[in-house]
Amino acid sequence: MADQLRELVSAVLAAPARLGGCRLVAIDGPSGSGKTTTAERLTEVFSADGIGTGVISTDHFSTWDDPFGWWPRLEAEVLAELAAGRSAHYRAMDWSEGPPVPARPTTVTPAAVIILEGVSAARRAVVDRLSLAVWVEHPDRFVRTERAVARDGAAIREPLRAWQFAEDAWFTADGTRDRADRVLISI
Repeated sequence: MADQLRELVSAVLAAPARLGGCRLVAIDGPSGSGKTTTAERLTEVFSADGIGTGVISTDHFSTWDDPFGWWPRLEAEVLAELAAGRSAHYRAMDWSEGPPVPARPTTVTPAAVIILEGVSAARRAVVDRLSLAVWVEHPDRFVRTERAVARDGAAIREPLRAWQFAEDAWFTADGTRDRADRVLISI
């Protein structure tokens, strides 16, 4: 994984900044595939190299009932602000007590690299502002489901099933994996 991360860092730094002065990296893929872990590790490598990063999770915007329609809020509250060189302020969804609700104020400041991670992060609507689109997958849905349940609790098992069908349809319609600059297979 270390070699893959180094290769991703090189690819990001070789790409032009397309979100104002920020290089926007989308890390996308099915639930439980390792997107958040990839984003965390990539951030660690950038930080070790002295490169400023910011991370935005699509989980801060989506809900069980609205897995994809929240994008205009992300555009207005975050991407437009960062593109203009300003800090972005939004209320992240809190998933810890059952159905997600708007909760904590979150700020993202412009940085050399902004990582947008989560389901639908590399959607067609953001392609012109991406410096790099990364698709992360694990081939076994059972493993992905168990990872998500281990992370978020047994109460998500039922809504996650519906979510997984919705994300499958989304990825097919959007062509997300086919447009990715890099594909990572997690273990």
